[in-house]
Amino acid sequence: MELEVSGYPSTPNGLKPEVWKLAKIANRIFEEKDTVTKQLKPLAYIESIEQLEQSLKICETALQAAQDPDISIHSSNPNQTVYEPFGNAMERANINRTAIQTAQRLAQRRSFIYNWVLQKHHELKFSGIANDVFSRIRKQVDSSIGKIVPDAVKRLVAIHENLRSDNAEDWSNAVHSCRRILQDLADAIFPPQKDDRIAIVDNKKLKIKLGQENYINRLIAFVEEKNTSERFNQIVGTHLHFLGDRLDAIFQASQKGSHATIVSNEEADRYVVYTYMIVGDILSLIQ
Repeated sequence: MELEVSGYPSTPNGLKPEVWKLAKIANRIFEEKDTVTKQLKPLAYIESIEQLEQSLKICETALQAAQDPDISIHSSNPNQTVYEPFGNAMERANINRTAIQTAQRLAQRRSFIYNWVLQKHHELKFSGIANDVFSRIRKQVDSSIGKIVPDAVKRLVAIHENLRSDNAEDWSNAVHSCRRILQDLADAIFPPQKDDRIAIVDNKKLKIKLGQENYINRLIAFVEEKNTSERFNQIVGTHLHFLGDRLDAIFQASQKGSHATIVSNEEADRYVVYTYMIVGDILSLIQ
């Protein structure tokens, strides 16, 4: 946007690679035939929007002057005087082509900026909606989980502090805290059991362990007991399996000395959001 206003800087050797890249993004590239090789070569027009506007005004003024009734008089023969309109037809045609080209480029600039602003408007509008939705879920979870898992409130505070850090190890710690919250929640609402459960999957009997380390299985068992909607159970169960497997993998990697298990702050954000959503679904089943 700054270059659109100020113009794209050039050197005697042309545009620098980074400026050329921005010109391509801004759709300022056009092709012109080389007078020597006769091959088409890509070029970029680098004028600022203000320069384009001024050029268009100059062209319009020149065209208006070309239509002026003023005439020029010349004669090589004293006995013969020739009257012709100011400027010749070729000059007027060149000015007209330049005016049309400049007007097109100016329209492209306006369209480019309009579309960019429109895109940013939708992005901000969508992000605002997403933030509002997550804020409601977060408020619900923060206000109710403390009654069931008192230590969870402290862990949630630590999670948000770690997410603000620029250190990848802190991001991993935030994810580890998510795992611990799910474990504590499972212990509170569905304590470990010695006896396995039997589930029928594709006409086959499967043993479902409900021990201390099987916190995901215990959370799923709780959901299945409290909710009669098969679709709800399926969705929550699928999300729990996915999140639990990922959190366990990150935890196990950290136990082996691999601290950089979370590669970006955005990745950590996703696991925290997933945890909030799942905990919110589970808490909704607790009367």
